[in-house]
Amino acid sequence: MYFEPTAVLDRAALQRALRAQGDAWYDLVTERCTHLFAAAPVFVTSVQLRQMREVIGAVERVVGLPEWRESLRLMPQGVLPYAPTIHVPVGAYGNTPDHAPHAKGVFFGYDFHLNSDGAHLIEINSNAGGGFLNVLLIDSQRDAGLPGKEVSVENIEQAFVDMFRNEWRLARGDAPLNSIAIVDEQPETQYLYPEFLLAKNLFERAGIEAFIADPSALQARDGGLYLGEQKIDMVYNRLTDFLLQHHPVLRQAYLDDSVVLTPSPAHYARYADKRNLAQLTDEVELRVLGASEADIATLQSGIPQTRQVAAADQEQWWAERKQWFFKPNSGYGSKGAYRGEKLTKRVFDEIMQGGYVAQKLATPGERAVCVNDAEPVTLKYDVRCYVYDGQVQLVAARLYQGQTTNFRTSGGGFAPVRVVE
Repeated sequence: MYFEPTAVLDRAALQRALRAQGDAWYDLVTERCTHLFAAAPVFVTSVQLRQMREVIGAVERVVGLPEWRESLRLMPQGVLPYAPTIHVPVGAYGNTPDHAPHAKGVFFGYDFHLNSDGAHLIEINSNAGGGFLNVLLIDSQRDAGLPGKEVSVENIEQAFVDMFRNEWRLARGDAPLNSIAIVDEQPETQYLYPEFLLAKNLFERAGIEAFIADPSALQARDGGLYLGEQKIDMVYNRLTDFLLQHHPVLRQAYLDDSVVLTPSPAHYARYADKRNLAQLTDEVELRVLGASEADIATLQSGIPQTRQVAAADQEQWWAERKQWFFKPNSGYGSKGAYRGEKLTKRVFDEIMQGGYVAQKLATPGERAVCVNDAEPVTLKYDVRCYVYDGQVQLVAARLYQGQTTNFRTSGGGFAPVRVVE
């Protein structure tokens, strides 16, 4: 692996790119998001990139199996072992016969830890943030002379616009896409609000009216979804209420198909619920679902073993806790996630009450970084592949210190990924 600490970002070029977005946007980023962009790139090998693509491909094929979707469709009836913990009516996942969303789901994030044992998929996100920000970062470094090659499709901004237009076409055919609402709770207070502004500007340059809104501002009337007097064609969903249980207006508009919602509860259920990782690492269950032997082998080697936590096995979990990383079933942003060796007995007892999976530890990669001309420090990193309809659009990394990824580390944040040999 390439760890050269002197390979750093061209900060002057990055600053120019940030300022080009306007003074207000630049001030927002520099004041609120001090550690949004890392000081250095992350280097991966072509072998590691191929491993990540193979794991993504295997997941996509398994999730695409009729048996996988059927098991999720029947989830409220208890077909899957974790079904009793899901308290939503049939149809809420959007993949029942009477409600089948056509959209593929934008910005799936496949997050990997890379180490000497290969590439390890630690989780899948159905509304991964950072795509627009990483495009800006990549563009700013094109003339920086960094080793290796970036990993993104050509004309990535146009690819993003085409992705949203394809979501619309799948649902509405040749009708024009006139408006998109980027929706999150209290969006102006969100850490990644600057990204919402980038997305809004990109959509508007493409001739699509774009709005940033709290879901409480949306109204259902006249067979559609409205923001004030503006009819909303599509919602780019950035909510972390993945099943829309606390947003009844948006949820009903989704179920009624009066708005195109992407990503949706169906995408979350199929891909991002952490309990799916237990299915994806269960060799016996994968065969029952009809997965190929080649895909089973890829998933066994590419995803750390994941199990649902049960209080009946409490003594064994406590004895083996240092081998595992505990994650809440519907967690996001590393909230409520714990490395077993750092667990207190109080937190462990809470985890044993249910609602968690445990994943075998796969150590993250490490990168030596020079920060402000000081001696190199070692930061951890994970690698995120942004995926649409099974295709990798962009690969980026997050550098950090601590137990999980964050944006509080000097020298850390989003980092461009470069492929070197």
